[in-house]
Amino acid sequence: MGCGKKDDFKGQSCVCEVVRAIKDIQDNAEDTCECPSNCFLEPLGAISPSNHKKRKSPDTRVFVLKTADGSPFHAFFTNRSDCACVSIFFRVEDVFDNCCAVLRVLEPVSECEGQGGRPNFETVDIVDDCCIDLKKVCKVDGFRSTDDCITVDLSCFCAVQCIADVDLDVCED
Repeated sequence: MGCGKKDDFKGQSCVCEVVRAIKDIQDNAEDTCECPSNCFLEPLGAISPSNHKKRKSPDTRVFVLKTADGSPFHAFFTNRSDCACVSIFFRVEDVFDNCCAVLRVLEPVSECEGQGGRPNFETVDIVDDCCIDLKKVCKVDGFRSTDDCITVDLSCFCAVQCIADVDLDVCED
């Protein structure tokens, strides 16, 4: 019943189905001529494959959810400096019941030069005043896992956009 269409909707939300597919792909992570950021692409690693030359196999498909007005859904997280921050990037942890999901909030980061010329990653503040600044979102070139999760009703969203397949070293229990 996404996008406020409660009366004529016959079935589950397409956002719900996409997030379920992302969860299945993450669970079956292993190496096409489709849209290179299609959320249904398998295996995990098919989106932005050039980014994992220096890392082990990806374990996360990063995605953004869009609300009925087209704006990115956001959630709060606490970064390594104990700063309360905002992100629009998520990893699905679980899908249950009637299209509810637990999403891990991902920290948007940008690579910069650290000590000794080694790469360092800094949190990208994607907010300007009270709104998501899409120009700042363009500065994001990586992600870090956080300990912050949010439970959502996937039927409340109108779109899902997959961003990248990455290795966040998320442990499986």
